[in-house]
Amino acid sequence: MASEDVKTSESAVSTIVNLAEEAKLAREGVKAPSYAVLSICKSLVAGGVAGGVSRTAVAPLERLKILLQVQNPHSIKYNGTIQGLKYIWRTEGFRGLFKGNGTNCARIVPNSAVKFFSYEQASKGILYLYRQQTGDDDAQLTPLLRLGAGACAGIIAMSATYPMDMVRGRLTVQTDSSPFQYRGMFHALSTVLREEGPRALYKGWLPSVIGVIPYVGLNFAVYESLKDWLIKSKAFGLVEDSELSVTTRLACGAAAGTVGQTVAYPLDVIRRRMQMVGWKEAASVVTGDGRNKASLEYTGMIDAFRKTVRHEGFGALYKGLVPNSVKVVPSIALAFVTYEVVKDILGVEIRISD
Repeated sequence: MASEDVKTSESAVSTIVNLAEEAKLAREGVKAPSYAVLSICKSLVAGGVAGGVSRTAVAPLERLKILLQVQNPHSIKYNGTIQGLKYIWRTEGFRGLFKGNGTNCARIVPNSAVKFFSYEQASKGILYLYRQQTGDDDAQLTPLLRLGAGACAGIIAMSATYPMDMVRGRLTVQTDSSPFQYRGMFHALSTVLREEGPRALYKGWLPSVIGVIPYVGLNFAVYESLKDWLIKSKAFGLVEDSELSVTTRLACGAAAGTVGQTVAYPLDVIRRRMQMVGWKEAASVVTGDGRNKASLEYTGMIDAFRKTVRHEGFGALYKGLVPNSVKVVPSIALAFVTYEVVKDILGVEIRISD
């Protein structure tokens, strides 16, 4: 009798435990999708905030860089970083320093959100395949694999937001004395669509994609690899409780930005020049004096490279590099650190790669 009572009790306990486990699984099953969606949204928000903060902080240098890239070599108005910023301030005032920044933020916020999120997902996918191939479940991403994940993220983000970048380039180079004025982002988009067709919104896309592979790829690869090396080696006494300080992470981001932009910069120059093709006012806009100039015509990326080097020399491929370097160092550093800080505040795992 006693044994039957014991069996009955064990059966009851087992039933209760099973029911409790089923209820737990059911709850997790309901919460899992919402948690995944919330995590994705937080990641996108962190990436968007990082892009907006980093680009607004260096907006004057971004505009000067583009003006240097596309100005007419026979009518030089912007001759260096300090002189160029002073000239913009004198002729266009404070607002001139931030011209095109609204459109730039409208582009960079979704671009940055997609880029960081895509990098996370690409890193996880590449790491999974790498572990499957090597048979090592503890394998970590190598610098080369991080480069590949960054390249994938850059291509996806660039392609998704390229029309905004094309329009932003045109808004940025026009001045108050330009004979034709785009009134804003949507006016520029509608004007380009009406006068040049939808394909015009992707002018310069090829050099942009080719350029974004080393640029974004190297940014992520250098930043993550440098952080990992500092943490594992505890070099220079910079590691505190297995974490790097904000200052150290800013330095890692600055190094990553410097390497990436130096390698990819000539393609950025060609991209900007190709974006001006088909814009009948472009030649006078970039000189700002309203005089008739020869139209800007390139049949493709190679032709743009060839004509630029032939007419202006190899150095033309690095026009605007100095203000761009001054811009990129804090911009990339701020983007990485802001992304990690915002994700930490939102309660999301801040590790970009496993």
